[in-house]
Amino acid sequence: MENTIKVERAILNITQDDLAKRIGVSRQTINSIEANRYAPSTVLALKLSDVFNKPVNDFFKLSNDD
Repeated sequence: MENTIKVERAILNITQDDLAKRIGVSRQTINSIEANRYAPSTVLALKLSDVFNKPVNDFFKLSNDD
């Protein structure tokens, strides 16, 4: 899975720590998601959707490996 979380954060001008606090996870979790080392749960993806005010499909995409 690929994502544009880093880009979405830049648009909102927030740090990994800021985003983590908004959705109730650690900064390391955000870092792992951005690096495609961790696929978030549905609940976490929906929390990100609320922060970015966009549908989940706008910032998460399936890759050819999925």
